[in-house]
Amino acid sequence: MSAARDMLCDTARAVFAEAATAGMAPIEEAGFGLLLVPEADGGFGGDWGDVNAVLQIAGVAVPDLAIAALIAPDAVQPAATVSLMAGAMGQALALSIAHVNTRQQFGRPLGKFQAVQQSLAVMACEVRAVEAAAAALAARLDAVGFDPAAANFEMAAAKLRANRAVGVVTAIAHQVHGAIGFTAEYVLNRVTIPLMRWRSEHGNDAYWAAKLGRQVSGLGGQGLWEALTAR
Repeated sequence: MSAARDMLCDTARAVFAEAATAGMAPIEEAGFGLLLVPEADGGFGGDWGDVNAVLQIAGVAVPDLAIAALIAPDAVQPAATVSLMAGAMGQALALSIAHVNTRQQFGRPLGKFQAVQQSLAVMACEVRAVEAAAAALAARLDAVGFDPAAANFEMAAAKLRANRAVGVVTAIAHQVHGAIGFTAEYVLNRVTIPLMRWRSEHGNDAYWAAKLGRQVSGLGGQGLWEALTAR
């Protein structure tokens, strides 16, 4: 990550922490709506990699605020939602690992039990796959100048992958947390509830699977290989 993006992410964490209680005002005042606006036009001059990084933080810190709508054009809102989902899933994994390493059962941490380790390994694979899909989609959008038509394949693949990961990630997170994970006082629900909402936003699993399937079948075997290798 570049020094500029590091600084951007540090700023986002500080501003979003304030926005968690103050609402959208601090975010608007900080100029996050200008993230994709060219510097020549008075904006930040950022790329979609910057947006991806910022929205992953937002997916953890302020999942109920309309930051994606403020930053990203309407046509690429599905991509913004994938970034939010990646951030929330990463937080669910981090919370789960921290919990099993501190919660004691039968005289030892839950994380020492093989069954728990196996479940977390499955969860980690799902989370990293979604993060990789979000990064690949960001790279494609940057390469094509945020043109959604030129990133249709990556957008469909990323949203479908993120949607399909939600069930696995939320189920394992709540399983390893036990009853505490379902309480309003504990922080897990602050990312798992938004994940269930984002899963259906801009199209459910069936919608994106059909969209991706039509593109793949239209390319044919040789065409699909050429399209993928060209990227």
